[in-house]
Amino acid sequence: MAESRQVRRSSVALASASADETRALAAHLAVAAAPGDVIALRGDLGAGKTQFAKGFALGLGVTAVVNSPSFTLMAEYAGRLPLFHLDLYRLAGAADAVAGGLLDERQQAGVTLIEWAERLGGPVGGADLDVRFRGAGDDVRQLTLAARSPRGERYVAIAHAWVPATQGAA
Repeated sequence: MAESRQVRRSSVALASASADETRALAAHLAVAAAPGDVIALRGDLGAGKTQFAKGFALGLGVTAVVNSPSFTLMAEYAGRLPLFHLDLYRLAGAADAVAGGLLDERQQAGVTLIEWAERLGGPVGGADLDVRFRGAGDDVRQLTLAARSPRGERYVAIAHAWVPATQGAA
């Protein structure tokens, strides 16, 4: 009789005291980026998802201005790897994302960041890393990074070594 086991992926909880820290963390994580990676960003409006995307883009060497693609739904940027930045805020569900052509084979060449990933329902199929943001306004943000695949483990390992600027270098 086969034994049923639940495989628990690693995770890390971090605090970010500012938008600058959120961008710095994401830039730090971008070092681990590889073609085909998918990162799901979840959290309330104003929690820091777009700031994370800006920092990740910076870490990939993107020189263009990165903004929330709420009205265009997806923006593509050139860097060390192509960055596909999706914002699903205006979508009703997964069917809208698929019908809109937001998920396609081009993304295998780069990294895909999906803001409002919860609009796809449940865990995002194919997401390697799930980043949950808690807090808004002037509150310290609580970020939980959870690996959803072996590829996501790279990001969690790097996040464990991150030291926010407010804590200073030891």
